[in-house]
Order: sequence, then C-alpha cells, then structure tokens
Amino acid sequence: MHKRTVDFIVGIFVLFALAAFVLLAFRVSGLVHIGNSDTYEVSADFDNIGGLEARAAVRIAGVDIGTVESIDLNPKTFRAHVILRLFNKYDVIPTDSSAGIYTQGILGANYVNLVPGFDNTVLKNGGVIATTQSAMILENLIGQLLFSMKGGDKSDNNVDSTADVNATKTTKPTVLQKKASDVTEPDNSGMITVG
Repeated sequence: MHKRTVDFIVGIFVLFALAAFVLLAFRVSGLVHIGNSDTYEVSADFDNIGGLEARAAVRIAGVDIGTVESIDLNPKTFRAHVILRLFNKYDVIPTDSSAGIYTQGILGANYVNLVPGFDNTVLKNGGVIATTQSAMILENLIGQLLFSMKGGDKSDNNVDSTADVNATKTTKPTVLQKKASDVTEPDNSGMITVG
C-alpha cells in the first residue's frame, strides 16, 4: 500500500511538471498571452515589412504591448496591411501615433515599435495608424554601402590621373601665386607689407 501512495504522488508531480513545461513553452513562444486575454485591434499599412511575421511583438519604449495578428497585401495600394492586437490595459495610445518596423539587434527578429503622438483622442478597436515607417532591409543597406564605396574609388582614380596629366604640363604662375610672392615678412610693428 505504501508503494502505491508513493507512485501516485510521483505521478501527480510529473503531471504538474509537464503542464508547467507546456505552459512555459506557450508563454515563451508568444503563441498565447495568458493573463492578457483582453485585447483590441488596430491596423497599419507599410511600404515594406521586411521579415516581419505574425505573432511578432508590438512595443512602446521597449515594453511589449501586443502582437502582430496578421499580415496581408492590400490589392489596391500594394502595401502590406498589418493588424496589431494590443492589450486593453494600453488603451490610451493617441490616434496620431506612428508605427515603425525595427530589428532586435543586428540580425534579430523584427517587431513593430509604436511612437505615441500628442492627440487627445485614443485608438479604439478597428482604429488605423496612419503614419508608418517601413523596415530597413539589411541587404539594401549593404548594397548602398558597396555602391558608394565603388563610386568613391572611381573618383579617386580620376583625381590621380588628372594630377598626373597636370604634372607633365608647364603652367604659368596664377595671379594669386604672384601676389603671394610679393608678401614680405612682418616688420617690428606686426604689420605685413605687400612689396
């Protein structure tokens, strides 16, 4: 009888540990927000969302205030239509707020960052964030850097070749060079005289 009691207690402990592990896995993955079930939806349209995915974080000042619910392409404007699910406890976000897509670190996941505006009216369920900033695409930035570096090399080569051509020519001194040669050393009074 003692062995059955011990087996029963160990079984209950294993079930609680397994339930806690499953709960922790869902919580960490962002698939469900237990304790924050009251939410409202707002939307925003972006020119380019980069690698933004559904269930990505929505933040203000680094604080998670919701998640990305869904992403679709608007067939009329060809812009990405993003629906954000925000927690009700953050229902004081002004209607003139802006949304931007940022990256966690250099190669981290993308998230939506909201910058609160100053309007007295607040976003409600179904509201729209009109001012948006698209994602900065790392590949585009690297391409621009390489292009600017390549362009810089060409201009340096042109300057060097021009300098070589000018070095072989004999030129007359310019007016500025003539006048500079006329300048004499200052006298004891500190005045410079032109000769």
